[in-house]
Amino acid sequence: MKIGTPKEVFNGEARVAMTPDSALQLQKLGYDCIIESGAGTLAGFSDASYQTAGVSVVETAADLWGAADIIAKVRQPDDAELQYLTADKTLISFFNPGGNAEGMEQAKSAGATVVAMEMVPRISRAQKMDALSSMANIAGYRAVIEAGNNFGRFFTGQITAAGKVPPAKVLVVGAGVAGLAAIGTSTSLGAVTYAFDVRPEVAEQVESMGAEFVYLDFEDEATDGAATGGYASVQSEEFRNAQLAKFREIAPDIDIVITTALIPNRPAPKLWLADMVAAMKPGSVIVDLAAERGGNAEGTVPDEKIVTDNGVTIIGYTDFPSRMASQASSLYATNIRHMMTDLTPEKDGQVVHDMEDDVIRGATVTHAGEITFPPPPPKIKAIAAQKKPEVKELTPEELRAQETAAFKAQTKTQVTLLTIGGLLLLGVGLVAPASFMQHFIVFVLSVFIGFQVIWNVSHSLHTPLMAVTNAISSIIILGAVMQVGSGSALVILLAGLAIFMAGINIFGGFLVTRRMLAMFQKS
Repeated sequence: MKIGTPKEVFNGEARVAMTPDSALQLQKLGYDCIIESGAGTLAGFSDASYQTAGVSVVETAADLWGAADIIAKVRQPDDAELQYLTADKTLISFFNPGGNAEGMEQAKSAGATVVAMEMVPRISRAQKMDALSSMANIAGYRAVIEAGNNFGRFFTGQITAAGKVPPAKVLVVGAGVAGLAAIGTSTSLGAVTYAFDVRPEVAEQVESMGAEFVYLDFEDEATDGAATGGYASVQSEEFRNAQLAKFREIAPDIDIVITTALIPNRPAPKLWLADMVAAMKPGSVIVDLAAERGGNAEGTVPDEKIVTDNGVTIIGYTDFPSRMASQASSLYATNIRHMMTDLTPEKDGQVVHDMEDDVIRGATVTHAGEITFPPPPPKIKAIAAQKKPEVKELTPEELRAQETAAFKAQTKTQVTLLTIGGLLLLGVGLVAPASFMQHFIVFVLSVFIGFQVIWNVSHSLHTPLMAVTNAISSIIILGAVMQVGSGSALVILLAGLAIFMAGINIFGGFLVTRRMLAMFQKS
């Protein structure tokens, strides 16, 4: 079968769904690759680079759609492209099934199979095909770069002969994939970064990246910020009021705001209101990644950059991934290639559309003359953060009683073991000679004391402790050396084995200790 990629017809779209590298991988799956001339030019991939990779270049979109059995593209197809669909074709692209009922009806009428990349379920196995996350990652990174391009000062603080430069203060609203990418970029550039999300479980992720999580003075056990698939859910009016109050409080101190809050198939919630924009310092920047859905900031104009009366720049671009077309194309083409790997289990260039597969079924919106959207929940659900069970704080009296009970139980166990050990030792003493018992008692006491010492050492210290004690305790080699001169062949053999094994203990113990100490030394 042939897989082809047309040139994107959406105005300003620079991405392409197939790169020379991904084409090589698709050919290993048994497919012949086709591309429309000029499809990769804006992303930095020439027709010659595709031809070098074994891809056939055709001149027109009609030629491409006519020759290919599988069409991989980026943007939702327009009416003209939908006319090319037939029953023997499979389309893989962003399709917006939740807001594209007419397109699904056209695909159903044509009998074509449509795989919507934004519908890939968010389960572990499907992460390699998650095009939404790939593009959101780029959008978050690019948002910080755009903010820096429009911000008149440094991100990082500096102390120079000309004076002290304070670091920029950046607030990222929404800690999803785009938000985390923005946080990582902002902190790496040296800005003081704050982040907010309605899901409190992401606070640990935010703080691990060097940002400070903005907590609300709000408690509501019924509030759960996580919805199906890892998205944020709609919050209560009380929560929203507390959130807006917090934003009003910090707005005058923030230099850059990056908003990423977007719930699928809903208008973007208004989070940064006009009074907050008015409270920001002149020269501040707002980058609204939710602009295509109306924006999180009041005053956002989709696809435009505006400057407010008080000198705040609001950026409402909706094509952040396309502004990094080469990188975005590489990631998206890799997502497509992984999808094709799942669709081609035999690697023979033949699509097997297994509707029992969670990923394939979840992403398929039309198939065999039927609309299959919305999909059923995946058999393997996305892993949601579990609330930590509340641990009841014990009163001093309860804590003392618990410690007393534990001490009594431990004492009882030790007394029982000592009693059993004493009885066994007494039994051995009844039949063994006195000279043997003298050494045997010393041996038993040594084992008991050694066990008590090692048992109370933290597990993380066992390896270095055992390495040293192995070397030191191998003083037993002296006893073996003394027995080598014995007249008994059996004693000599046992002494030799003891020397050999004790030598391993000595040299191995010091070698392990040396290597562990070297881990903490600078080269």
